[in-house]
Amino acid sequence: MNIIEIIAKKRDKQELKKEEIEYFIKEYTKNNITDYQASALIMAIYLNGMTDEEITNLTIAMAQSGEMLNLSMLGKNVVDKHSTGGVGDKITLILMPIIAAIGIPVAKMSGRGLGYTGGTIDKLEAIPGYNTNIDIKQFIENVKNIGISLIGQTMNLAPADKKIYALRDTIACTESIPLIASSIMSKKIAAGANKIVLDVTCGSGAFMKSEEEARKLSNRMKQIGKLAGKETICIITNMNEPVGYAIGNNLEVIEAIEALNGKMPEDIKQIVLELGSYMVKLAGMGENIEENKKKILENIENKKAYQKLIDLVKTQGGDIRYIKETERFKKAQFIFKVISQKEGYVKKLNAQKIGEISGDLGAGRKTKEDKIDEAVGIILNKKTSNKVQVGEVLAYVHANDEQKGRQAVEQIKEIYEIVDQKVEEEKIILGII
Repeated sequence: MNIIEIIAKKRDKQELKKEEIEYFIKEYTKNNITDYQASALIMAIYLNGMTDEEITNLTIAMAQSGEMLNLSMLGKNVVDKHSTGGVGDKITLILMPIIAAIGIPVAKMSGRGLGYTGGTIDKLEAIPGYNTNIDIKQFIENVKNIGISLIGQTMNLAPADKKIYALRDTIACTESIPLIASSIMSKKIAAGANKIVLDVTCGSGAFMKSEEEARKLSNRMKQIGKLAGKETICIITNMNEPVGYAIGNNLEVIEAIEALNGKMPEDIKQIVLELGSYMVKLAGMGENIEENKKKILENIENKKAYQKLIDLVKTQGGDIRYIKETERFKKAQFIFKVISQKEGYVKKLNAQKIGEISGDLGAGRKTKEDKIDEAVGIILNKKTSNKVQVGEVLAYVHANDEQKGRQAVEQIKEIYEIVDQKVEEEKIILGII
């Protein structure tokens, strides 16, 4: 068996055997296959696609290319949640304490943000003292003791995926459903959960721009989950505009804390209830989705979920005074108002562009080495379908650089599309697969 034969086979639209896929992943991870050879195979996959069986074999081979976390000691059903990414996405910070409060173990590894999408780990590290880099023994111990732990990817999970992901970016092969599906699912399988709920975002601020693409990706990932013995539910959510009102690390953490105190924006509420109710179902703690939603709302109203966030922060070294008194979070030096020049209704609010402006202010990073400014970002005051008067505030720009802040104000004015006719609210939950 050699890589040249494998490349030729996929180039000629033939199906790769399990052994051939395993050979490629093993040898590429060990650096015995060159980047240019791997690039040729990835391009052939991009152009010619893969069968469900090939995608599953690729996913499992990538999952097994590094360490595999075993979470069976936490119970019969360990449910993980993953989002395909977006702007203002602080759902993990809100949903996971709720799930833990209900009594379902939460052992979650999350990533950092890159480009215009935010990362859960960056948001957690905005809480002074919070340690995202604890070892696996402590990670498991925390889940046993308080029911929840959220950390960065400290293990060597799916190293083959890291290599292939970086390569795809350099050869214009990012938008491939077989490669996206195997990338996401290999990390989920390696992370040890036996049940998975996926928030598949679609729209201007998501990787999948259309609902059709999101459905294709969801079906692929669900099929991988089935063949890998991991029950998987995909929930397609709208990412045409940012989730909630806050974009930027400190601002999003504050919005998440307020949400757990009952002040939850409607779009966040819908996403939390939908994802959460299916997590409860997969955990074997309630077949009725509507009843599960009531259970979630009860754990917000009785403050058990908020207390679980406090327990999490305290256990991982964070200063809980910031959770109890959000005004302690560092503020940006400048806060500019974006004033509407027009009366009407908000028709569009491009999530990707808002995310990019927030990133330019310093809330995101273009490379993994970039340092994030936790205080900067954007607070939206008007969202799609909202009525707007001349002189009303559309958004607030939080900046530590006056020039960048003023520039952001002008850019945001351009992004708000305001029309005379009344605009209907967009659906938040687009499908469940």
